[in-house]
Amino acid sequence: MAPSIPLLAVRGSLGTSMLFGPPLCTENTAFTSDNRRSKFFVFSKDGSLFAWCNGETVNIVNVADGKHVQSFDLPKTACLGISPQNSVLVTWQPYSKTQETAQGEPNLHLWDVKTGECLKSFYQKKMQSWCPSWSDDESISVRTVNNELHFFENNSFDTIASKLHLQKVTDFVLSPGSQPCKVAVYVPGVKGGPSFVRLYQYPNFAGPTSALANKSFFKADRVTMLWNKKATAVLVTASTEVDKTGASYYGEQTLHYIATNGEGAVVQLPKNGPIYDVVWSPNSTEFCVVYGFMPAKVTVFNLKCDPVFDFGTGPRNAAYYSPQGHLLVLAGFGNLRGQMEVWDVKKYKLVSKPQAPDSTFFSWCPDGEHVVTATCAPRLRVGNGYKIWHYTGPVLHKYDVPPDGELWEVLWQSFSEGVFPEKTIKYQAVPSELGSTEPKPAQVYRPPALRNKPITSSKLHEEEPPQNMKSQQGGDKQLSKTALKNQKKHEAKKAAKQETKPDDIQEKVLQSQPKPVSPTAPAAATSGDPELDKKIKNLKKKIKAIEQLKDQQAAGKPLEKNQIEKLQKESLLLQELEELELGI
Repeated sequence: MAPSIPLLAVRGSLGTSMLFGPPLCTENTAFTSDNRRSKFFVFSKDGSLFAWCNGETVNIVNVADGKHVQSFDLPKTACLGISPQNSVLVTWQPYSKTQETAQGEPNLHLWDVKTGECLKSFYQKKMQSWCPSWSDDESISVRTVNNELHFFENNSFDTIASKLHLQKVTDFVLSPGSQPCKVAVYVPGVKGGPSFVRLYQYPNFAGPTSALANKSFFKADRVTMLWNKKATAVLVTASTEVDKTGASYYGEQTLHYIATNGEGAVVQLPKNGPIYDVVWSPNSTEFCVVYGFMPAKVTVFNLKCDPVFDFGTGPRNAAYYSPQGHLLVLAGFGNLRGQMEVWDVKKYKLVSKPQAPDSTFFSWCPDGEHVVTATCAPRLRVGNGYKIWHYTGPVLHKYDVPPDGELWEVLWQSFSEGVFPEKTIKYQAVPSELGSTEPKPAQVYRPPALRNKPITSSKLHEEEPPQNMKSQQGGDKQLSKTALKNQKKHEAKKAAKQETKPDDIQEKVLQSQPKPVSPTAPAAATSGDPELDKKIKNLKKKIKAIEQLKDQQAAGKPLEKNQIEKLQKESLLLQELEELELGI
């Protein structure tokens, strides 16, 4: 059987279309393109169904042959969802009231995909958590209603099978995978009290003692909860709207780890600053965090919240594991320049470093070999389009939207787990007609007054290299910490001796000798002019400071721009000091 080729759905001002992924990158003629402006589209979990709403109707088609499965006359529909086993279609439209119906009409509808019958209608005023969540086998579904979670069994929505009541519960996440089903719930703090996240196993909801785990914390206006694939642990990113210390404009974030066996911890991040992204590895035993003031730091942690690998710092704000978990992309999109780093997770080796400027969207292809980046409206309304890449760097397909058009969304077709096995990682770029987009080194602008002077570093912050590159910068020979420290001290002393003048050495020897108690000790030579003596003293002080900077530089410490400028002035200071001392 020939391997499947994932499809890419495209939605924009020119309508909705679908194309084959690499190596074909051609239009899927089985799907009839819809020229009307689509508000939303979605693939089913196994990728066999595709649904979209175009402002007039809601349509479901079979992806394999493009045949219509169902069509609903729902012009106001804004969001769609399909249950994991393709049994139920969920449609949501904005809640509204009329003079005839003061309470309004139900705006959340559940439809039988096979028969087209409406199974149930609910009131769902807020768009947050609008779609019910299902277990993978659809034996359990859950939705939030005021301060309760309502659980239904086997898609029987007329009968509430169980309830979980928590005062002011604002968010929940159902665990992935097989039974038993678990749920993580978040309740914000009230009147200075702590917020908390609890993990429950369905249907054991009888009081706080029935919880599998409980984690309480302060400084949380909102949280993001993320289950791992095996449903054994949850990562909770707690955020505040305002950072009371004034360190960050974006508020303050903390990361918490909660396991279903009751264990919990605060993940200690070595660098201060916001948390940009948190993502689980598909193997469920590691997670990656992008954090800290720019340039951001990236670290992989294990289930004990201990660091496994440090990727150093750089212009990044997002991390993406491949579906098979063998590759990791670190990227800087949005207000960053679009740099991507593709890493081999097993060897922690850099594979490629392409650049996709102005990108607002990134997604892995289910085959684990390709990715798509896109520039979409309304985030950016100019230069809209998308590119399909191979992870080794080359662009395999590119599409630019016409100047009068907009691109709103691109979406890969979903596939069941195991359809695309992990392949051997390549480090050599694959051939492509469009070539690679490795960033070319660009010259920094230098004003005319500085063009004939030595070039100094123009970076505000020196980037920290990855963990496995730090030892290479110090040399090929691996030394212990003590030996490395002694080696640096020896090199610093040697450099200081070469730079120090005989007069300075004599002065240091005299200073190191114990001062006699007798009041008749000879005084240092002076000119008799207080102003001249003061000037000489200041010059010696500056020269001494330069010697200390040299020691630091010899020890391997990076210097700031103003410190490098001080080193460049050493010869002028020595010359000025010599002229003044000759006059004494």
